[in-house]
Amino acid sequence: MTKTSVAMKANKTAMILLVLGLLTIIFPLYMTVVIAFKQPSEMTNSISGILSLPKSWNLDNFREAMQVTDFWNSLKNSLLITGVTVVVSVLIHSLMGYALGRNKKSKFYNFVYLFIVSGMFVPFAILMMPLAKQTAELGLANWAGVIILYVVFYMPMNVLLYSGYLVNIPMALEEAARVDGASTWRTYWTIIFPIMRPMHATVAVLTALAVWNDVMTPLVIMAGTSQNTLPLAQLNFQSQFGTNYNLAFASYLLSLIPILVFYIICQKQILNGVVNGAVK
Repeated sequence: MTKTSVAMKANKTAMILLVLGLLTIIFPLYMTVVIAFKQPSEMTNSISGILSLPKSWNLDNFREAMQVTDFWNSLKNSLLITGVTVVVSVLIHSLMGYALGRNKKSKFYNFVYLFIVSGMFVPFAILMMPLAKQTAELGLANWAGVIILYVVFYMPMNVLLYSGYLVNIPMALEEAARVDGASTWRTYWTIIFPIMRPMHATVAVLTALAVWNDVMTPLVIMAGTSQNTLPLAQLNFQSQFGTNYNLAFASYLLSLIPILVFYIICQKQILNGVVNGAVK
């Protein structure tokens, strides 16, 4: 078998996998859009009835969904929690990743690094009830407490990403800065932090996606308050008697727009971060 035939086979396999991957994305998105614009009377039990296009494309479901979820207030809370979490995470986790990544030869720093990263293996279900009680006792059963918990929850993964990315940044840059009289603190903020911009974008998007779509943490911590996030507000469409899928899917589309715009803005930096993180 020649190299050309092997390459052609690999290209065909890649194309088949690409088409399958595209279908797994397009089909759920198509269903979401179609159901969001349909009326309940158009939802039949037959497959053709579910897959068919709506008879009229109007925004009635979206208007009603915004009223049911108190959309603008819920959007404000989601933007506040997600925005503050992302900013604080980028600032703190990048600094921790730098401190731990540059000192892995030290047994103490290596132990701290492994201890922090091991937090990825602790499920939230184990911590749920103790955290709910502690935040209530500390007066943090609000958006501030949720932000603090998010910063801690996503610390292991973000520190892992930042410390791994530092491998691609040569020590010569820091040594040259020290020769010029720059302190470690100044070297980090003026040289290292700007260089890690692609990883900042990657961490920002991953953290924002996780925070934006999370239901469990706000539900446990902010239960009984009026501070609903968009995922919490969308629980209004579910009852013990059923789910209003038309309004729910309309609400899902509305909540998808802000995070999709954020991803598109950061897309170029994310690709650079992935490529740079993969090549030494």
